[in-house]
Amino acid sequence: MTNYSGSPMATSRSGTNGLAVASLVCGIVGLFFFNVVLGPVAIVLGAVALRQVAAKGGAGLAKAGLILGIVDVVLFIVLMLVAASSGGFSWYVGG
Repeated sequence: MTNYSGSPMATSRSGTNGLAVASLVCGIVGLFFFNVVLGPVAIVLGAVALRQVAAKGGAGLAKAGLILGIVDVVLFIVLMLVAASSGGFSWYVGG
């Protein structure tokens, strides 16, 4: 007879928290694109993931995502201050 109960390998899960990974990815991508949006998202996901560390693991990833989210927000503020001090943004299109 064939046993259809499933193998233990099929039911094993990764020990890393998905929110921690998402926070890290948002923090890294936010350094280059859309830091005003992805920075706060990384901060929120990192904070939630840190609360879930005991159950799911991934404390290092959550902390890194949280720190990168803060760096994204600070980078956005610095860029806006630099733009404001130099007269703002101007777009030149065409000839």
